[in-house]
Amino acid sequence: MKFFGPGAVAVAAGALLALLLFPIYWMITSSVTPESRLFQSPPLLPATLSLEHYRALFDERDFLIPIRNSLIVAAATTMVVLPVSALCAYALARLRFRGRGVLLALILAVSMFPQISIVPPLYLILRELRLLDTYPGLVLPYVTFSAPLAVWLLTAFFRQLSPELEEAAMLDGASRVRVLWDVVAPLAAPGVATAAILTFLYCWNEFLFALSFTLGPDRYTVPVAVTLFRGRYQVPWGQVLAATVVATIPVALVVLFCQRRIVAGLTAGATKG
Repeated sequence: MKFFGPGAVAVAAGALLALLLFPIYWMITSSVTPESRLFQSPPLLPATLSLEHYRALFDERDFLIPIRNSLIVAAATTMVVLPVSALCAYALARLRFRGRGVLLALILAVSMFPQISIVPPLYLILRELRLLDTYPGLVLPYVTFSAPLAVWLLTAFFRQLSPELEEAAMLDGASRVRVLWDVVAPLAAPGVATAAILTFLYCWNEFLFALSFTLGPDRYTVPVAVTLFRGRYQVPWGQVLAATVVATIPVALVVLFCQRRIVAGLTAGATKG
């Protein structure tokens, strides 16, 4: 028995989509509303449009610096995480050894560990290594918390690949490393792309480590720079909203063009252990 017809389902889906998109619309319209009119009325249809917040963002705040920092840290972390996670995941997917399930659980537990509880010891370690306020000082903690997710995703992808292809290549004389590079890697490219996307998004949005291990605006990432926007007597909400729009664009583009790969990565292994 059908309780809802196609029309009701379409209306419900449209209402849900409008509810989800309304905060984004509010953010965009507020970012082009003059500061003097920002809180006078809801910016549903602003009478006047202004780019003063965006001009202040790049002329006064030099917002390109945190964008550069976020791009460098996110790209460097992704390049470190992918080869390490791929090798670890391949070993977990193909090698049979005692305690493999426990090891996978421990790897996942690392990513679930509360970040705030390890900030003080990490700060002391990075200070002794003279890595505070440096790119490596952010990349190392990011690798620790982003690699477990990549390992789990890639392990599921490698398990879905038929081992007969690898066995045939080894019968022809190929080594395990040659099989991994020439046979497994091309077949696992969708999984590797998914892991790269999710790792990059995690690093782009990470806030706690970036706030704790950077000491000045020259190393602030985008989330930290936006959070620390403030005037002498009030918070410049127009600039904050404009910075949020600019910071959201790369993430939105990545998710928009790669949503199928992200979904495939999150559901990998659901039907095959």
